[in-house]
Amino acid sequence: MNDLAYPHWKRFIYTIITIVSLTGCKQDAPPTRTSILPDTIAFNPATLKTKKEKEIYEKSKAFFEDQFRYAPLNGGFLVAKDGKILFESYKGTVHLHQNDTINMQTPLHIASTSKTFTAMCVLRLAEKKLLNTDHDIKTYFPAFPYEGITITHLLNHRSGLANYMNVMNPKEWTNEKRVSNQDVLDFFVRQKPALQGTPGKQFAYCNTNYVLLALIIEKVSGRKYADFLKDEIFTPVGMRNTIVCNSDYQKNHAPSYRENGNEEAITWLDDTYGDKNICSTPRDLLRWDQALYQHKLFSKQTTEAAFTPYSFEKKGINNYGLGWRMYVLGKKKKVIYHNGWWHGSNSSFFRLIDDRITIIAIGNKMNKQIYKLKPLIESISSVRFSNQEEDGL
Repeated sequence: MNDLAYPHWKRFIYTIITIVSLTGCKQDAPPTRTSILPDTIAFNPATLKTKKEKEIYEKSKAFFEDQFRYAPLNGGFLVAKDGKILFESYKGTVHLHQNDTINMQTPLHIASTSKTFTAMCVLRLAEKKLLNTDHDIKTYFPAFPYEGITITHLLNHRSGLANYMNVMNPKEWTNEKRVSNQDVLDFFVRQKPALQGTPGKQFAYCNTNYVLLALIIEKVSGRKYADFLKDEIFTPVGMRNTIVCNSDYQKNHAPSYRENGNEEAITWLDDTYGDKNICSTPRDLLRWDQALYQHKLFSKQTTEAAFTPYSFEKKGINNYGLGWRMYVLGKKKKVIYHNGWWHGSNSSFFRLIDDRITIIAIGNKMNKQIYKLKPLIESISSVRFSNQEEDGL
């Protein structure tokens, strides 16, 4: 029957009932999972309360203006203490010749800083007793042709495996037919490229390790790598602007550029993940930093294992834990960090544990200044690099 046939008062009552019904249905919907931490991250220089906070703000501001004076940052930069942002700046545009201004919610490619997430997801599975980091990886890939390589060796880059980026033949792949993680595993099973060293004997940074770790996460959890990270890390930590990205996302939403401003092309290597391919923001990485202090996602024992140095064959302050680089400055003093570099995208993520200071920089236009943070670290913390031997790793 046509609604116009109803008296006005009946149509009014019918409308009210409909609205109430729809509202009730909406209230009955299952709640979305919330973060484990209250989202208290905020930036307002006027709220600087202590002398130390004001000092960090002034020194960070001066450093930023000087550091990027002649090579401007195209991305985001922040400095925080105890989770409170004391200095923050965003510059440039996502596409250099467009007006899509980079802001605090703009995800950019963090390259190898992605390894910190891959490593901690493996350790999360270990905490749940779903895998053992001392297991030979043949436990998970029976056809793998090498003996004596454990999950720990993958995590701390002591596997001896060759870097897939160097040994796979790019002529077999194209920008349209890009290599996958499974392709990398299949290549090593089929071609058996020579080991570059004896497993466990020396550190050799190698992206193959983290491509394989991503596959292990998928095999053990029964979930896609991207889904596992979203469910176990990004959502509970409140990282709303962080995703596992692929070549299509990079091309359309997070392109990278050379120093001269020319856009980097998508290549056959752009779809592998675990070693790279997370896009995030400085604020989301700060949420990640703070979550690691809380011991709600990971036990204290697990984070301590991740931040334990494993490579001492060369003297120096540089070392590597389980997915984390570090400067070992004394018996107990360490700076935990990771850098990233893929095409023209750069990232630096520094955690000054003793001072509870965090420094994060991300950019999508090649800028080596992003990695030169030691002067700022020394000026705002108790860390001192002078007179330290720095060869090591």
